[in-house]
Parts: sequence; structure tokens; C-alpha cells
Amino acid sequence: MSFTAILRKSASAATPLASRLVRVGQRDYHSALKRQVNLPRKSPFFVPFLQRYCSAATETPRPSSTESLLRVIESEIKDAQENDDNDRVEEIPKDFPFKIDDNAGQQTVILTREYEGELVKVEVHMPDFVTGEENDVDDDKEQPVQSSIPLVVTVSKKSGTCLQFNCVAYADEITIDSISIGAPETSEDEMAFDGPNFHDFDEKLKKGFHKYLEIRGIKASTTNFLHEYMINKDSREYMGWLSNLKQFIEA
Repeated sequence: MSFTAILRKSASAATPLASRLVRVGQRDYHSALKRQVNLPRKSPFFVPFLQRYCSAATETPRPSSTESLLRVIESEIKDAQENDDNDRVEEIPKDFPFKIDDNAGQQTVILTREYEGELVKVEVHMPDFVTGEENDVDDDKEQPVQSSIPLVVTVSKKSGTCLQFNCVAYADEITIDSISIGAPETSEDEMAFDGPNFHDFDEKLKKGFHKYLEIRGIKASTTNFLHEYMINKDSREYMGWLSNLKQFIEA
């Protein structure tokens, strides 16, 4: 047999062997991968599972409803801190005649002073804001509605008798809605007669009561300061409410 024929025979015999070796090597390689991830050798989900298996490490679990709520609250706190002057301290005017009693967490501020033997007490409520976005109009006066502060002014005599005014302070005026007289023997369960509607009073009587309040400190300079003061208090109370809400949710 020639040398060339021997080479052709050896090559033809080696080819099937090499093919079998390659197939065996591939089979063993894939079998090893299947065993590593504990899947059946013939599982049709082998490749998809590997894809999910490799990407699982980079996936993060969805936040719970509590975590989502906390994120919203924290975002609101951040916005409030950036947009409001919560830490700003109001400078009290030198001629401001009242002592201010402001307790955190309360919706009202109490002002007190003495005037010629009388005790003047003013209960200042949170302002009613008007942004102008809805173009609010008072139908009766056909004028734009203004931001205002509700006031309850009580003037007490030493005998215990008091005169109470329900007022609303605007930027340019103070209006009186009603006047009532309280007696010391009147219990809290008894409601005093408020009298007629103040707007029905004679003009001279109206001016007389406005002057009565003005000399006791209820005037434009006082209410203009209170307007700014209560706006800042509203911002502080809102921040405190958000913080307390956040602490409750986290607990």
C-alpha cells in the first residue's frame, strides 16, 4: 500500500472519532451547566432561566405602600422647606400693644393687654387664603374676595361682664360681623344673644364701635402684622404636621 493511501485511510478513520469527541465535549459542557442550576437536562426552560438567573441580582423589589407614602411625605417636606420661610422670625413692631401667646400645634394665637382696667383678649385664627387663581368674587359686593383673618375680640370688665366682637381683618379694613354681651353668671352651655346684624346698625353706631376697638389696639397696623405672622405660623404648623405624620408612619 502506498504512503498516500495510508494517510487517506488514517484521516477517514480519525474524522468520525473527532466528531464524536466534539459532541461528547459539548454534551458534557451543557450538562454541567444544567446541573449547576439544578434544572433537568432536557428542560426547555434552560436558556430563559439562565437569562433570568443572571439578571436577578440586578433587580430590586417593589416598594411597599408604606414606603411609597413615606417617599411622598419626604418629598413634600423638602418642597415646603425650599419654598417657605419656616425659620423666619417675625419682628414685632415697637408700637404693638399686645402680648402674644403662640403655642405650637394650635390653630389660634391669643393676644392680651390691659387698657384702663379692662382686659382685652384677641383670639386670632388661621388666615383664609385667596390665591386669585379661581377669580373669586363676592356676589354681593361684586369685588374680588381678599385674604382675611378671623378675629374674636373680648373686652372684659373687672366685674366679669364682657363685650365680644366677631371680626374679620382684611388688608385695608376691619369688619365687625356681630356683637354680644356676656355676664359672669352665664354658663358655657348658655349662648348669649348676639344682637342684630352689625351691618344693620346706624352708620354713627358702626363708626363708634370701630373707634372703640381702635383705641384698644384693633387697628390696621396691628392686623397687617398679624396677617404676616399667621401666614408664617400656617407654614410652620404644616411642617410640624408633616414631620409628625412621617414619624407615625415610620413607627
